[in-house]
Amino acid sequence: MTVIRIHSLTARLAALFAALTASLLVLVAVLFGRMLEAHFQELDLHELQGKVTLIRNALQEDAATGGRPERIQALERAFVGHESLGVLLRDVDGRVLYVIHPEHFTAAQRAGERLPGASADWTVDERPHRGVEVGIALPRIGSTDQTIEALVALDLSHHAHFLTSVRNATWAGVVAAALAAALFGWFAAHRGLAPLRRVTETARRLSARQLAERLAIDDAPLEVRDHVEAFNGMLARLEAAFQRLGDYSADIAHELRTPISNLMTQTQVALSRPRTITEYQDILASNLEEYERIARMVSDMLFLAKADQNTLAHASEPVDLALEADALIDFYEALAEERQVGIVRQGQASVQGDRLMLRRALSNLISNALRHTPDGGRITIRIDAAAAGIHLAVCNVGDPIPADQIERIFERFHRGSAQRESRGEGAGLGLAITRSIVRAHGGKITAQSADGVTGFTITLPPHGAPPTP
Repeated sequence: MTVIRIHSLTARLAALFAALTASLLVLVAVLFGRMLEAHFQELDLHELQGKVTLIRNALQEDAATGGRPERIQALERAFVGHESLGVLLRDVDGRVLYVIHPEHFTAAQRAGERLPGASADWTVDERPHRGVEVGIALPRIGSTDQTIEALVALDLSHHAHFLTSVRNATWAGVVAAALAAALFGWFAAHRGLAPLRRVTETARRLSARQLAERLAIDDAPLEVRDHVEAFNGMLARLEAAFQRLGDYSADIAHELRTPISNLMTQTQVALSRPRTITEYQDILASNLEEYERIARMVSDMLFLAKADQNTLAHASEPVDLALEADALIDFYEALAEERQVGIVRQGQASVQGDRLMLRRALSNLISNALRHTPDGGRITIRIDAAAAGIHLAVCNVGDPIPADQIERIFERFHRGSAQRESRGEGAGLGLAITRSIVRAHGGKITAQSADGVTGFTITLPPHGAPPTP
């Protein structure tokens, strides 16, 4: 047997509405039909019992005052105009004494067959009948008791016709109601799924250059409002991601263009005329610096790519942050003294992680602070241990970072302001690498800049706590 599958959700809902409505109406129609049949049966039996009482009274009264002809005449008068009723009288031996409207009885009944019970149904010429059979005791004449069996039949054709009309009207109503429910269900589902169709239409129009469209939430039903909000959120994230990707590509091209242009210029100058070995060595040394700059940039980009893919492997060992900070202070001491910048450390704590990676993250922050601290300024490295985690802050005085740039300061190739960019010597990847290292250790990094003081705070899990990247 082939099963027809409806793939349209609107059609499924419409079919469900129609099936549910039809099922309920059929159930109501069946119950109503049975109640109506029971009601007609009760009316028929009540009418038959009334006719039996009429026959009994007529026979008993006429038996006391007259003979058989008088009784027969009394019955005929009683049933004048009752064409749907039949009466069959028999004696105790089954002999038929008299019949009124014999067309309501079967041949077997006219021959003396009794009903199987007090009442029964039968069919004559495809016409349904219902009847009752009772015994009627006549007044004693002399020493003889007389008993007559009376079979009263009622033609139910008018009831059957009425019930057939009711059933036909009911089934027609069920079909009409089911179609109306299907139409209403289709309309309701079609209207309700309109936001999903708009999602599809919007998705078809999307491209890398057209991500600014958003779906309206006000007219969306509650059931799909979360879906619409999630879709709008996805579009916002995609737009931001494509924007960052475009900026990232432009920044890469910009950062690589300078060293490549320098290499090309120096090479063209070197090839413009013959030079001494010393001059060639100077040009190669200058080119080597540009190659090293490109290599550092490529290495940093590969590092960030691994961090984005969560494949940044690192060791897990106890790391004394105070010792690492002191080692870096010694490393930058010459540069700091040259500019009369003081670097001090406060506090100490230990964490679990990769010593070289954490040292690189701290080195990036100190190097960044040195570049943006004016001569004679001060850099403070503060380490605090708390139950919630280890806090490492690097603060310096200098040009502030605008408030609208704080959230973007950790993006690749991004610098906080024009003043900070003019003082930067790197490619703008240091803070992005620092954030990746901190996240790989299950921590977070934040930036604050106000009142001429800029600070970066790293929060790491306490020593012994497993990191959660």
